[in-house]
Amino acid sequence: MSRLQILGQNIAYFRRQKGWSQEFLAEKADLSREYVTRVERGQKNISLKKLFLITDILGVKFSQLTNFD
Repeated sequence: MSRLQILGQNIAYFRRQKGWSQEFLAEKADLSREYVTRVERGQKNISLKKLFLITDILGVKFSQLTNFD
């Protein structure tokens, strides 16, 4: 599994922990639902700026999303 896929799975995990849909996260981050879907599937190379934004919105540490172990 690639690091992008693991990153996407981590984002999806914390999003689901909050009971949020992809659409809700996308709205809060001013992104399209399709973009969030592609990020969570590891199909989109997300910028650091957008990753920091999602980290803040989810209320998690950057290291929690980028834990590739």
